[in-house]
Amino acid sequence: MIKLGVSFFLFGLINNVLYVIILSAALDLVPPSTPKGIIAFCNIFPALVAKLGWPYLLKGRIRYARRLIGCTAISVCGMLVVAIFDSLSMRLLGICLASFSSGLGELTFLQLSTRYHPRSVAGHSVGYFASGTGGAGLVGAFLWWELRGLGVRLGVGLSSILPFVIPVVYFFVLPRPDIFSPGASYDDDGEGAPLSAPYIRLPNEAAEEEDAIPVTESEALVTTPIALTLEDKWTLAKPMLMKYMLPLFCVYLFEYTINQGIAPTLVYPVPTSDAHWLMSRIIHSIRDYYPLWQLVYQTTVFLSRSSITLGLPPLPGKLLSLPAIVQGFILTTLAVESAVGFFGDEHEGLSFAFAFLLISIEGICGGLAYVNVFYRINQEKRDTPGADPERAKQEREFKIGSIGLADSTGILMASLLAVPTEIGLCRAQVARGKTFCQSL
Repeated sequence: MIKLGVSFFLFGLINNVLYVIILSAALDLVPPSTPKGIIAFCNIFPALVAKLGWPYLLKGRIRYARRLIGCTAISVCGMLVVAIFDSLSMRLLGICLASFSSGLGELTFLQLSTRYHPRSVAGHSVGYFASGTGGAGLVGAFLWWELRGLGVRLGVGLSSILPFVIPVVYFFVLPRPDIFSPGASYDDDGEGAPLSAPYIRLPNEAAEEEDAIPVTESEALVTTPIALTLEDKWTLAKPMLMKYMLPLFCVYLFEYTINQGIAPTLVYPVPTSDAHWLMSRIIHSIRDYYPLWQLVYQTTVFLSRSSITLGLPPLPGKLLSLPAIVQGFILTTLAVESAVGFFGDEHEGLSFAFAFLLISIEGICGGLAYVNVFYRINQEKRDTPGADPERAKQEREFKIGSIGLADSTGILMASLLAVPTEIGLCRAQVARGKTFCQSL
């Protein structure tokens, strides 16, 4: 179980860390006159294309080994393009390649978690993967902080080594599913997903080997290729629209609008050591506020995405929409705080503490929404007794893979809303005599 947890944690960490490095390096990757929003767009739109195209349009079995090798190659090529070429167009192309690979990798690892039985083991996989994605925020920001002194060419070039961790872990560390379910076994509460003794392929069947993940005897007996149609997939997706996709979309829409549109305007006077001894040790210039908000957010996201791996109970299914509701309240409150200030300019200590608290809750809600949505899908009732095992496997893989469309769409929409939001809030501050945002 330890090797399984380490494997999925590393999958989440490495798959997402390049995304964070690129965002952290945005100021160094493009000329000063280039809107930084273009980096955010190129860093999310290709991932959205991957999450839309692969689960919904492709048919048949997932070849995990081939797909992960492909993701690794695309990631490495993308980062090398960014490192080698100085032109804006080529660097944006490299960012798009890395983004596409990250999006495809995320849904692939979530789909891979459905291959493990019983439910407790599958949930363990999702929990550690979510924890790894949360840790990527902290690790990526720290790595670029250390590498940026080497310059873009060498710093990003060294980062291109990281994707090679994924195939190494997949082939040499990740336990096989049959280790956790030898012989005939069922889910914890007796519902579905029996796994018979592993079927051993004959030598002349080697060409049909799917990858390192073994199949069961019942799966091997399938002679006719099975593939879900678009109608089948729409039937599976419809019940998840309101239950899973809408809450996740709203959380990410609110969350990234806060991070990209409101947080840059949450700027206060530089504290003095006499009035605010603790704040003065953290904030040395007005440019320190935004990196601090991002650090607070990334830390709380990591902790909340690790909630299941830390042994905390998952949110009840009926409360999956609660993080989105809280995020909407936080977005509105922080927008008002930025525009008019609840405590006045003379009480910057209270304003700072208020913003710190709300951004911490924002990160907690965002992390809880991510890990609990995917955990709940992973833990849904498995195969119907008597159902074709190959079809049931593809249905599980599609359901968990299709949800990623919601969070990427929310991030993309937020990137479009963030620019006018930031401009509008800055104008509101200037109108009341607070001009810090103009000097950033």
